Amino acid sequence: MNQLNAQGVQALYPGTIPNYIDGPNLQKSEVTGGIERKSNVSIPTYEFFEAKGGKTQKPCVVVCPGGGYKILASTHEGTDIAKKFNELGIHALVLYYRIPDSTRQVDRKIAPLQDAQQAIRLVRKYANKWGVDVGKIGIMGFSAGGHLAATAATHFEKDYTGVDDGINLRPDFQILLYPVISFRPFGHSGSSLNLLGKKPSEELIHLFSNEEQITDYTPKAFMVHAADDKAVPIKNSLYYVEKLTENNVAADLHVYAKGGHGFGLNNKTTKELWFDRLAEWLKTNQIL
Repeated sequence: MNQLNAQGVQALYPGTIPNYIDGPNLQKSEVTGGIERKSNVSIPTYEFFEAKGGKTQKPCVVVCPGGGYKILASTHEGTDIAKKFNELGIHALVLYYRIPDSTRQVDRKIAPLQDAQQAIRLVRKYANKWGVDVGKIGIMGFSAGGHLAATAATHFEKDYTGVDDGINLRPDFQILLYPVISFRPFGHSGSSLNLLGKKPSEELIHLFSNEEQITDYTPKAFMVHAADDKAVPIKNSLYYVEKLTENNVAADLHVYAKGGHGFGLNNKTTKELWFDRLAEWLKTNQIL
């Protein structure tokens, strides 16, 4: 088994944070039921988990925890996932993106996407230093973090950070676990409210309903959802796969009959591990 090595929490932006309103750092972490939840995240950070041994240049996945754009489920949808990737010989960057907040961001609806794009930028920028294969950089997300990952995978042609450095912001693949995809009625009203606010315009709903933003250049996808998910209906994943397929983008969707929402690595209703399926998918697609 490869050694695991986290390099500690680092500032996501080396200088000025874009779209930032200064104020006190009220971020806090609480652990309930063995699950850590970060709240009031106004200063974005990341942790890079390096996979030791094996090839010099390895794949890397940016991991976006879920939490309804209200909190970040930073362990079971973040660091636990990074460690599993390390066991496969894959680097992982866990992104602690900003929680949308109109008192801390000029435009709250783009803050998480800015942070996701910056994370991809850092992985590409430091690929040689970190030992990353620049053709194998993916993004992954859970629930609302899945919405963020899908947004990064469908909005990469515009640099929302305002940096004009020519770095390619397109992820090479996307991995989505019980994701919020759409802000149409079958989406997740809480995530929509927290990101876009009350009564968003049709233009905003269209822009952030990612099934409506797919092109033939959208990266390939691996997805997992439970059919009995009451929080984020499986229709989100079904619509996304349908639109990916219509645009000739390869997509794998693995459906559990049961499991509900937010199960992280372990769907306790079955012995079948989705991460094993993911490992096979990564091998099949010559990422691993």
